[in-house]
Amino acid sequence: MHYTVEPAPVGNAAVTVPGDKSISHRALMLGAIADGETQVGGFLAGEDCLATLDAFRAMGVAIERPEATTVRITGVGRSGLAAPEAELDLGNSGTAMRLMAGLLSGQPFDSTLTGDASLTGRPMQRIITPLKQMGARIDSRNGKPPLTIRGRCPLDPVHYDMPVASAQVKSALLLAGLYAGGETTVVEPAVTRDHTERMLGAMGVAVARDGCRISMTGGQSPGGRALSVPADLSSATFVMLAALLSPRADVLIRNVGVNPTRTGVLEILKDMGADLTLENEARLGEEPVADIRVRSSRLTGGAVDPGLVSLAIDEFPALFVAAAAAEGETVFSGLEELRVKESDRIAAMAGGLGSLGVEVRELADGAIVRGGRFRSGTVDSHGDHRVAMALAVAGTIADGPVIVRDVEAVDTSFPGFVPLLTDLGAAITVGGEDLP
Repeated sequence: MHYTVEPAPVGNAAVTVPGDKSISHRALMLGAIADGETQVGGFLAGEDCLATLDAFRAMGVAIERPEATTVRITGVGRSGLAAPEAELDLGNSGTAMRLMAGLLSGQPFDSTLTGDASLTGRPMQRIITPLKQMGARIDSRNGKPPLTIRGRCPLDPVHYDMPVASAQVKSALLLAGLYAGGETTVVEPAVTRDHTERMLGAMGVAVARDGCRISMTGGQSPGGRALSVPADLSSATFVMLAALLSPRADVLIRNVGVNPTRTGVLEILKDMGADLTLENEARLGEEPVADIRVRSSRLTGGAVDPGLVSLAIDEFPALFVAAAAAEGETVFSGLEELRVKESDRIAAMAGGLGSLGVEVRELADGAIVRGGRFRSGTVDSHGDHRVAMALAVAGTIADGPVIVRDVEAVDTSFPGFVPLLTDLGAAITVGGEDLP
């Protein structure tokens, strides 16, 4: 499947984007092992989260969806999951695989986690190593999925100094720590998103944080409760990008999660000259939310602070496009993590932007992007949803049509992406078979 994007900048509008993917995954996992019922509103009904939902149904958890974005989970308690009869297919979701590896390591049964071609090519050693320190028994294919987890309960507590900042590794260890006989401590080299800690606390699990040190005592059980998922800032970033690049746009994006461990993208864009403001700031459960107003802006390049990388790790495909439309050069560094996402996002964005006439010099840990105009062309998303959406937005202000190939994965995180941008004024059509 492919997109054909004709030049048509977006206009004025007020919109809502789908629910936060990271929070939706965690709500399913903690709701499944909670005591009592958990109702989740604002759930992201994307393919990744639905794969996680199906995995827990396969382990005996009753989950209903009275509406597309509402999920009702009858928790089975911390020790109530049942052995699945088959492999658990997590589709394209690295988040689901890494977090569930932690959760399933402490179960009294064996399980196997697998996924699509992209997911089974992604590295998992970063979770296997610390989980084995907790006594987990995990077999892999040279550190890649499928992961066969031979459950052990209780696990051993661990003090783990993370070599690389990763919310997924931290969360996997905290979920495993629920099944450990003592205190589990994780020390981050830089602050990463803290949705797991916030949700554990909201569900009655005591988690202590001191700077970059997070500790939790095993044996605690989450309690079921009502949870509300804010709109996904990562998805909102593509709407922000389209508005910023447009010559005349004023767009309001409602009820977006603005957790301070996620807002690096806002800081980076503001440093580039973006006209961004937060309005109607509030809290949705444990998560801060706000409406984000975005106006057309003249962006300028510069050196992006590597200290913001962990606070914007999923938004760099969009930031590469912003840099390509900015005046001057933008230097990205400290992005090694992008090499092992759904694609090698540094290479994918360098190649895609290069096909559209933008000068990009790829670095081992980033890139130097020289701003200019986007010409017409055909680009490959490499099956990466964020690369596909970023390059599609670039097409809205290109000199001619832009074709983005291999876009099926967009539905994993942003169902409704094309209709939403079309409502804003963009001209995007979807083609069935990819062009040669």
